[in-house]
Amino acid sequence: MRGGLERWKRGAGSHGVRQALAYAFQGSCDSHLRAAAGIDALAGYSDAANLGVQRFTVEADVIGVDSLDEAQLRRWVDGCDPHTGERRGRELSSPDADLVLDGTINAPKTYSIVALINPDLAREFEALQDRMRDRIITTWRRELNARRGAGGCIREPLQRVEVVELRHRRSRALDPHIHRHLWLNVKVLGEDGKWSNVDSRVAMKLHTVINAEGELAARTDPQWVDALARHGYTLSADGEIAELAHAVRPLSRRSTQIEANRAMLLAAWRGEHPGQQPSPDVLQQVDRLAWAKSRPNKPGGINEHEWEQFIADELQHVDSHILALRRPVSPRSVAITDVDIGLLAARAIVEADARSAASGGRFSGFDIRAGAIRAVAASGAVADRSELQPTIDRVADRALTLTIDLLEEPNRPAHVKGYMAAATATLKVDLAARFDALAQAGAVADDALIVDAAARALPAHVNLNQQQFAAAAAIGGTDRLASVTGPAGAGKTTMLRIAKAVLNRSGRRMFVVAPTKKAASVAGREIGTSASSLHALLADHGFRWGHDDAGAAAWMRLSVGQTDPTTGRVFEGPRRFVLGVGDRIVVDEAGMVDLHAANALAAVAADTGAGIAMVGDPLQARPVGHSGAMAALTRRATAVVEMTAVHRFHDPEYAELTLRLREPTSKEAALMVALELDKRGLIHRVDNHEQARDVMVEEYFRWAAVRRRIALVTNTNEEADAINEAIQQRRVDRGELSDSRIAVGQNEQRLLEGDVVQTRRNDRQAEVENRAIWKIRRITACGLELASLGDSLDTRTVSRDYAAEHVHLAYASTVHGIQGETTDASIVGPGVDASGLYVGMTRGRIQNEAIAIARTDDAARDRIADNMLRGTPEITLDDGIQAALHELRRAAREVDFDTSPPSGPWNSCGSTQNTRAARALA
Repeated sequence: MRGGLERWKRGAGSHGVRQALAYAFQGSCDSHLRAAAGIDALAGYSDAANLGVQRFTVEADVIGVDSLDEAQLRRWVDGCDPHTGERRGRELSSPDADLVLDGTINAPKTYSIVALINPDLAREFEALQDRMRDRIITTWRRELNARRGAGGCIREPLQRVEVVELRHRRSRALDPHIHRHLWLNVKVLGEDGKWSNVDSRVAMKLHTVINAEGELAARTDPQWVDALARHGYTLSADGEIAELAHAVRPLSRRSTQIEANRAMLLAAWRGEHPGQQPSPDVLQQVDRLAWAKSRPNKPGGINEHEWEQFIADELQHVDSHILALRRPVSPRSVAITDVDIGLLAARAIVEADARSAASGGRFSGFDIRAGAIRAVAASGAVADRSELQPTIDRVADRALTLTIDLLEEPNRPAHVKGYMAAATATLKVDLAARFDALAQAGAVADDALIVDAAARALPAHVNLNQQQFAAAAAIGGTDRLASVTGPAGAGKTTMLRIAKAVLNRSGRRMFVVAPTKKAASVAGREIGTSASSLHALLADHGFRWGHDDAGAAAWMRLSVGQTDPTTGRVFEGPRRFVLGVGDRIVVDEAGMVDLHAANALAAVAADTGAGIAMVGDPLQARPVGHSGAMAALTRRATAVVEMTAVHRFHDPEYAELTLRLREPTSKEAALMVALELDKRGLIHRVDNHEQARDVMVEEYFRWAAVRRRIALVTNTNEEADAINEAIQQRRVDRGELSDSRIAVGQNEQRLLEGDVVQTRRNDRQAEVENRAIWKIRRITACGLELASLGDSLDTRTVSRDYAAEHVHLAYASTVHGIQGETTDASIVGPGVDASGLYVGMTRGRIQNEAIAIARTDDAARDRIADNMLRGTPEITLDDGIQAALHELRRAAREVDFDTSPPSGPWNSCGSTQNTRAARALA
């Protein structure tokens, strides 16, 4: 089970009902690219129109099943009894009202391949999905709730839920992709006998448990594991079928060719039909033609036998022995009694903690349970689900001992994020204490020094504005902690050139570092000084880091004279960054500094007497780990400057608009920003993710045609990969790239001469940096010659081994890949968060555009406005406690509990050991 829980909405004029019917009875599947607000019917391959769809009802964990025809399904989706037409509860006619919540049983791709190869395993895979489905829908009945009472404050347990199942065999690109959609109707029957809507907030948060249950079944189900072994197959550590994993990528490359064909056919159709959208019939024809394109003697349509034979031929081309019968093997497993409960509990918390970055480190009981389930799934144990439950419970209970409880309520709803990993809480408290100790007031640099330094360092036509002047004075002054925040394009690097000159005039040194080597190189080049990564400075001062057996970050510091356990060398103290009292460590792009690195930096400053200046924007991209370091320093710094003037953009009115986009004060303010963006033509409305991808691909070629660079910003790496490969394939088809010489990149991606790529690991020998962007100039037997996009004379050569592990296509990227870049234009895909939207909309000097999936212009603006909104920063432990209390107040509670908001200060009550620990840490 992978992916999110998607919402089908009613839409204008109940358009969502019609779309749901079309999808169920006519539609093929594009499960990873569905629009939450409704889906156009795609090419038909299902027999559902003749056979109907299955409806499953769950009451007291007893599952009933019947079949619904098209008219009955229409009534069911619309919130009515499918047989009588009687409406269930109150009708919600709003276009934004949910109809069904769509979850996907989406197993590893090798499972679909083996089902195509082996009929017996095909039957076993269907049976496995049946067991997954039954577990999921009974979990929904037990865990979900409706809401009752004033403001929905009372939690009503459910007596009955209803689910429709759709079965699909392949993706739209006609890859083997056996999966099922489970449509949970939002109309549920409470234990009080009343129909109403399910609490969708709880359903969305429960889905991490639902996904974990699917993973558990796929890896530990004894019937499935035994069946695989019976036919000579085993599961690898990542849950794939080990003997078939090598075939996945070649089939995906074929899918990329089909997607490129499809994009070209759709572009041609839209050119012939301006202002129209293709109907399901047109899309069906396009899909078939895309599949058949460039295949001599292949018809425009397919049948089951032809499709199966074609995939079998493709697989044999990948591996001539792949279809051969295999000898049985003994299934490998670990006895459930032999698993290490403590280690699995630690892994459960590591996973929950990793998923909590967006909520300040807080996670819920659901998150802990999901982590425990996944830890058991990966343990190697194989047993019936009922036999695994005691172990899962033990792991979850032990995991709780590794947390801090932010709430005093023992019976809080399981979806409320009221826990924090003890290690993360300690990091926050330690960092606050270190910054408190460093917060020693000083004096800003003298105005005359600033004026003189500016005159010497800047061209005659460049002048510092008042905020740049104040920032240079703060960094050049003697306050131990200084913070300079500002939006993208505020002129921070210009200011730093002056601060460096001021420090040098007073006999002090400035060391410029950044969270990544790439950002450090950019800063050093623009400031005119040497710069390095923050981690290089920390390593020079004895810090070492890695991960423990549970996957948690593990940091240590070597003392002078101590042997480095990794290299075996004796640590003799810092060599590259010898800091003294009064020196200034400037951290550029400081919003991306994580808590571990910030704690280490504070320790270095305390030991050496150096000061710290953090320069950046905490509202841009977050670090990979937990954020809040820059905000924590800013709260304590005795010299704080906020820069608001924006210099990057050609249009000064747009520059002012980006300041309002950066941090709108309310939903109304965000809507006003969205309205202005729309008036400027900077919101591109599309119907679904597929169209969004087409737009981004087309925009790349439009800007490339005039030799301009565009940033394509996506929500996920998977979406970036899809766009990257589509652009690459179209460039091949247009003759811009040749596949005569090919290199293999990260995740077996095809790399060609002329491709735009990104290096993903610092390599001192090759002199390449993580997230640096290059163009492949030449591919040789020894390696890849790369040229910088910004300077074609700046070239590097990386080995083929390095490319296979650390180079991937970079026509499109997530916000972390584009952070710090300046381009001519930018287009931001759907689904990004506030940081991604802001960063994406501030990359282009000339034009920046956002894509919204919506049926109307009003809905598009509303979606963009929602993307702008940020939660309250949770920097300290107290911030986390207050956020958890706020979430608890919004949650529905059992009727026999006190539903009034907790009174008194957060530390006025509570007696559990972990709650006392939270009070002590705070």
